[in-house]
Amino acid sequence: MNALEVKGLSKTYPDFTLDKVSFCVQQGHICGLIGRNGAGKSTTIKGIMRLISADGAVSVFGKDIYSEETAVKQMIGYVGGGFRYYPMNTLAAVRKAYAPFYKTWDQGRYQRFLAQFELIESKKVKELSEGMKVKFALALALSHGAKLLIMDEPTSGLDPLSREEFCDVILRLVSEEGVSVLFSTHITSDLMRIADDIVYISRGKILAACPLKELLGKYRLGRFSSLAEATAANAIGVKPVKDGYEGLLLLDNLKYGNAGNAEITDAAIDNIIVHLERANEVKKHVKSD
Repeated sequence: MNALEVKGLSKTYPDFTLDKVSFCVQQGHICGLIGRNGAGKSTTIKGIMRLISADGAVSVFGKDIYSEETAVKQMIGYVGGGFRYYPMNTLAAVRKAYAPFYKTWDQGRYQRFLAQFELIESKKVKELSEGMKVKFALALALSHGAKLLIMDEPTSGLDPLSREEFCDVILRLVSEEGVSVLFSTHITSDLMRIADDIVYISRGKILAACPLKELLGKYRLGRFSSLAEATAANAIGVKPVKDGYEGLLLLDNLKYGNAGNAEITDAAIDNIIVHLERANEVKKHVKSD
């Protein structure tokens, strides 16, 4: 059984459309949701959580979130981008308001996370750094036995050491408690460390939904001495760089030896995003012309 199934999730705004987004998060897997700013990552997560109205179907461990919302949300721990609510309230006041919504709230577990994250309940939310707000949101989300964590840019405000700590916590939850995770991020080093799968969204559409290793294995990065050489190699999303040109190459195409004298290296996630987005920009301009 999948922890999360999203089918045909759609939302239309005047200047943006989330277009029939579909993907799954396998039970016990960590799935990274990636894409450039404005691609639809936050809209997707808000649609899943019913924070906005959206068409489509969402199920969590086989339960439909639209018909069984209360029961489903008991199984989800949600962490938004930072913690911007109740700035004048103490952490204790926020916890007292939050905990009664969950039948399985575990105060001892919550206290352990406070100690681990060095959070003091007498402090007001406004007194926390952005990184500490994320930690507080995570402590709340993890203290009612959630089996699915859904997080929107959870590490964006954290320093490198705190991000390392965050990754350790997530990996431990998955390995020891079988928790499943969906999180959006721009920090690809976090993805490389903990993600099993990737959902790549661009302009409101899914470009890839597959294991991380599969995505990385599909492409290579080519560096060419001329644009003509890159074009002849069918390079994707070609862009000028300091000593020539750079583009993605499909590994399957390299079997036919059409890369010429290009320098071929492994493609990182950043390379894949940059060049696929560039290729999409080119297609957009061609269509508009």
